[in-house]
Formats: sequence, C-alpha cells, structure tokens
Amino acid sequence: MQFYPHMQKIESEILTKVFDALKNFDESKIKPLDVKKALSKDYLNSEDLNILLSSTAQDFIEDLAQKANLITQRNFGNSRSIFTPLYLSNFCNSKCTYCGFQKGNKIKRAKLNEAEIHKEMQEIKKSGLEEILLLTGEGREYASVEYLAKACKIAKEYFKVVGVEVYPMNVDEYALLHEKGCEYVSVYQETYNIKKYSKIHIEGEKSVFEYRFDAQERALKAGMRGVAFGALLGIDDFRKDAFATALHAYFLQQKYPHAEISLSTPRLRPILNNKKIHPKDVSQTRLLQVLCAYRLFLPFANITISTREDADFRDGVIKFVATKLSAGVSVGIGEHQGNKKGDDQFQISDIRSVDEVLAMLKNANLQAIMSDNIYVG
Repeated sequence: MQFYPHMQKIESEILTKVFDALKNFDESKIKPLDVKKALSKDYLNSEDLNILLSSTAQDFIEDLAQKANLITQRNFGNSRSIFTPLYLSNFCNSKCTYCGFQKGNKIKRAKLNEAEIHKEMQEIKKSGLEEILLLTGEGREYASVEYLAKACKIAKEYFKVVGVEVYPMNVDEYALLHEKGCEYVSVYQETYNIKKYSKIHIEGEKSVFEYRFDAQERALKAGMRGVAFGALLGIDDFRKDAFATALHAYFLQQKYPHAEISLSTPRLRPILNNKKIHPKDVSQTRLLQVLCAYRLFLPFANITISTREDADFRDGVIKFVATKLSAGVSVGIGEHQGNKKGDDQFQISDIRSVDEVLAMLKNANLQAIMSDNIYVG
C-alpha cells in the first residue's frame, strides 16, 4: 500500500484510534442484559456500539427500531432529504473485484463532455431536485481534478447543493472543488479489514488504504461543509465494518465539531459480467440493525438509504431511521437525457422516479427537503 507520488500524507491520529478500538471488538460474551443497559442510555460509547451491533442485539430489533424512531423524530422531525447521483465517467484505473467499473471489466466506457453535463443536469433539474452528487470511477487520468472542478461549477448553475463521490484527493484539490461550489465529499472505505482490503483491491490508486482512509479529513481541512462514510456491507464481517465506520465518523466529528456527518449502509449488489455477487449474511433484518445502531450512536448524523435496496425496505426505514434517500437514479453514463453512453456500476433495486418517491414521502406524512443549505461563494 505504498503511497503514489502525488498522494498527500497528513498527520492524523484517527486511523490509529479506529483500529485500537477495532481490536477490542468482541461479541462473544455479550448477554441480553448488556443490550438492555445500552438501550437505556441517552449517549453511547464504543462499548455500547459494540453491544448494539452484536448477534445478541439482533433479538432486540424491535426495541432498537423504536428507540431509533424516537431519536430521529426528536432531531429531524418529519424532514427527509432527497437527491440524485450523476455519473460523469465510468473509466477506472483500479481493479476492485466487486465493482462493475473495475479496470479490465469488459463494459462500455464513456465520459460526459461539458455539453453533455449541461444536458444531463437540465434533465435532472426538471424533476425539481436541488441536490446532486457527482460520481466517477477511480483515476484522475480519466477525470482530472480540473474536469471535476468544472463539473462542480456547472452543477452550481442548476442545483443548490453539490457533492462528489470520486477518487480521494489532496487538500488543495478538494479546496479547488469547494471554491467551485462543492460542499460535501463521500468516500466509502468498503471494508476496514486491511488484509481483505488488499485482496479485493488488486491494483490502482484505490489499493492505498491509508490515503483513502484520510480522505474525509483532507476534505474538511479544505473547507468542505460535510463528509460521508460507509462500508460496502457483505465484503467482510459486516458487524466489524459497521463498528469501524461509525467510529471513523465519530472520531472525525470530535476533531471537527462543525462538520456535518453522513453515514450510508450500501450492501453488495450484482455487477455487469458477475451476477453472483451478493451481500452474503447481511439480511435486511441485519441491515436494519446496523441502521438503528448508527442512529443511537450518532443521533445527529444523516443516514442515507441507497437504491441498492428495494422500494419496500427503503419506504420502511425512511419513516423512522434513515433521513436521506436518492430518487430517479441512474448508475450509467448519460442516461438522464435518454442517450446512455456507458454501462452501469452495479444493479439498482429501486428504480422509482423522483415523483414516485415524493408521492411515497407525502403518503407517509414526511416532508421532502430538496436543499438544506444555501452556498454563498
């Protein structure tokens, strides 16, 4: 996991703190009484998080859900944020075994030019959305920092909130994106098991675990308003990965108290040329347990539920624990304008339009929030 020459190394204690805590993760001796005690607390520590993510706590899923609902109602009311992703490019220099964009996978590759970015955003804007998330494959040689900065600038012409989920960058590069209108950065570590991480990230920039781990902190140093975290559940022990993800977010929140923190819980999905990929032992019940544990441990964090999950599950969790969801989603290149140029990253499960998702929220007596912030640049 040697750093590439262009990669900035920052001095940070957070990786050490997360892995020191991860060494102590143990669910073998947790009893039902431990779960009850953790559920009775107003504020949780890492030991409580361990308990609520344990197999024993799975038997208390109804209690977890009820308390998560109370906390969500107290801190978010009936407001739920809605956004959509826009994939700019599916070119990639990394070989990650679970991803449809991986280097060497025989898919149709494409990258949007400036005119096409405008057209895609014009189509998305018609839906009434005010928040957009820009995505690419890994590899700055295919989508340079300057290209992404231009895309952010264009996005600000159409949307109030712009975020990116792209390859990790240095502080000055994140600062350039922020200058052009980007407000938040999503980087998913995929798994916190370093040995497993090395096995499934075979080559390319994404193979450098530490550089990826520190991405959110570099983004905050650059002035970003918020950062998002997630593990791809099903790659390794999902309980440990969920534990590490929450602590990663927690320690960064303690260090940068002004930062807005978001968590996501994506599960493995089939990809083009490999339909056999699945989330292994991460059932929907276990996924719900993770969502509820996140809410109890990080009561003010946004929790996003992905279109990797089916409509029924998303409709259920958005009512009491999740606070953000996507709609009108395409994970291919150029599909919003009806002229798909590049293949998908993975198979989505919830294909509903923005209007359909808005109708669902209204029927559930929830208020759709298109924008929670106005950027003044």
